[in-house]
Amino acid sequence: MQIVTADIGGTHARFALATLTGTQVTALGEPITLKCAEFASLQTAWEAFGAQIGQPLPRAAAIALATPIRGDVLKMTNNPWVIRPALVCEKLNVDRYVLINDFGAVGHAVQNCGPASFSHLCGPQQDLPDTGVVSIIGPGTGLGVAYAVRRHGSYQVVETEGGHVDFAPLDSIEDAVLARLRRQHPRVSVERVCSGPGLTAIYETMASIEGRAVVSMDDKSLWQLALSGEDSLAAAAFDRFCRCLGAAAGDFALAQGASAVVIAGGLGQRIAPRLLQSGFKERFLAKGRFQHLMETIPVKLIDHAQPGLFGAAAAFAQGFAA
Repeated sequence: MQIVTADIGGTHARFALATLTGTQVTALGEPITLKCAEFASLQTAWEAFGAQIGQPLPRAAAIALATPIRGDVLKMTNNPWVIRPALVCEKLNVDRYVLINDFGAVGHAVQNCGPASFSHLCGPQQDLPDTGVVSIIGPGTGLGVAYAVRRHGSYQVVETEGGHVDFAPLDSIEDAVLARLRRQHPRVSVERVCSGPGLTAIYETMASIEGRAVVSMDDKSLWQLALSGEDSLAAAAFDRFCRCLGAAAGDFALAQGASAVVIAGGLGQRIAPRLLQSGFKERFLAKGRFQHLMETIPVKLIDHAQPGLFGAAAAFAQGFAA
């Protein structure tokens, strides 16, 4: 059968057609990416996708959303769209559907992708374990966190909002980052630092520490500057970002009892080539009495181009449809 699969984040809405054979996703069509800010709702973006592919859409859907899937009204965390599950069939003209948290979808992708879809970042050079917990962390517009529990050939994905736990600074520079963010937010979550917009807070804090004038720029421009190496302060901010991400990834691995960790998200793929040139690994391992345990945990990057779309379709195929 064929379904529409969608991955709705804070910045982009991605759509594709997926072909399912039994409980497997056997084909994923070319994705179409729309900017959420250019559409008033999921329904209008859905209709734009249908117009772009120029054919009637299947009457089944798998939709990953960057928000908790609870209650009668779902409000997106980082964009203004509101989704009412009771109206999905009517609004999108479908008969069957699944709504899943975006990082829950990535969890299904992690389970259903083969070893070739992962590259090694640090820790033991081995495949993901057949049994145990795999922690999944993904920096993007926000910070996605989930985990997959593997047991006896089956699995369960647990969706979380781990990106909204408190940010824990580990030195005086991160103390200053926290103080700066606290002037803007009564409570500072780890997502405020370990996501795309977090680089700005780190960069501006470092500029302030050095007595430099804070130059305002959009997130995209700052990331380009940081990754190009053209600006030493932006490069230092990027290294600090990676250190904070490593510390957070290690915290989630400890909290979830992980046997492996997977870094996901569009930003994760973008920074992967330079991640291990930063302090990511050192901070991941630096867990005091548990450093030896951390050294046994393989850390992988999922290389699949569209894990959210693939994973949402996999969740539907596994029988999660409403």
